[in-house]
Amino acid sequence: MKLFTAGPVACYPEVLEEMRHQMFSHRSEEYHRLHRDTVERLRWFLEIEDCRVFLFPSSSTGLMEASVRNCVERCMLCTVSGEFGERYAKVGEANGRKVVILQTEPGKPITPELLDEKLSKHPDVEAVTVTYCETSVGLLNPLPELAKVVKEHEKLLFVDAVSAMGGIEIHPDELGVDVCFAGSQKCLGLPPGLAIAVVSSKAMEKAELVKNKGWYFDFKRFERSQMKNETPTTPPIPLILALNRVLRMIEERGKREYFRFYSRRGKRIADGIRKLGLTLFTEEGYESPTIFCINAPPGISGIEIYERMRERGFELARGYGRLKEKTFRIGNMGYITLEDIDSMLESLGEVLGI
Repeated sequence: MKLFTAGPVACYPEVLEEMRHQMFSHRSEEYHRLHRDTVERLRWFLEIEDCRVFLFPSSSTGLMEASVRNCVERCMLCTVSGEFGERYAKVGEANGRKVVILQTEPGKPITPELLDEKLSKHPDVEAVTVTYCETSVGLLNPLPELAKVVKEHEKLLFVDAVSAMGGIEIHPDELGVDVCFAGSQKCLGLPPGLAIAVVSSKAMEKAELVKNKGWYFDFKRFERSQMKNETPTTPPIPLILALNRVLRMIEERGKREYFRFYSRRGKRIADGIRKLGLTLFTEEGYESPTIFCINAPPGISGIEIYERMRERGFELARGYGRLKEKTFRIGNMGYITLEDIDSMLESLGEVLGI
């Protein structure tokens, strides 16, 4: 089955080979070397100077909760342009915080003007969440512009970069992001189970003050363990080996060439979609290059397209939530070749009778 999913995605062959290593103690010198080297490579990849980089044994949703518990005492603002922005708001509410919501219609971006207006009305907000790439609708929010507004209002900024990190260049330090996170099973082309967090000094200072942070996701505990090149609890060693291998592959290839190839794949998919006469659900100009949400044409549902593509050996992604009948999605994440893309588009044309 060729995977064009929203995650988990197809893994690089070198990653699968790397994960065959026999295990070793997570408190051994062997692990300390692996941890230290992997974190340093992440700092290079993400161009981090000031922020901490932590490896979390969880999915990305765990880091949504960690950002709330560590860095928000009373009130946060969640920007919602799809299902995962909505999830962030639910996580905040479930942890007893007051949540102010700035919501657009699905597929419509959060604009700097809307955010500025909302923050002006809610001075008690401590932090703002932005879903950089809203996976459910294939939307890329204008993060640099939104980050500028957040900093002007002197709030903390949390960025869900789950389907962006590794496929789109992100510079958390440069943008002033306070908590930025992603999971292993998306653009980096690894199996699920590992999350990466970039945490600013400002966020760490807030974590020092916030009470009742819990235990498992306490940023301060991770900081103390990081000083020993460890994690507080047992890490997923095979996934960290795999992440290290991917980062070495990117260094060997060249970071700029790596991102150029990602962009080239995305353009090939987008051009192919348009040649088939299909349209994107997302507002023009805000389309994600890592996941495309496509309107199902008349006479066939998104679910039927998904099922018929599976019969031909291609796993796409169903439309998410309320859009499952009206849309389907094509992922551009992980291990995909240009030949895979051409074959997928040819099969999609056959399914649609084009």
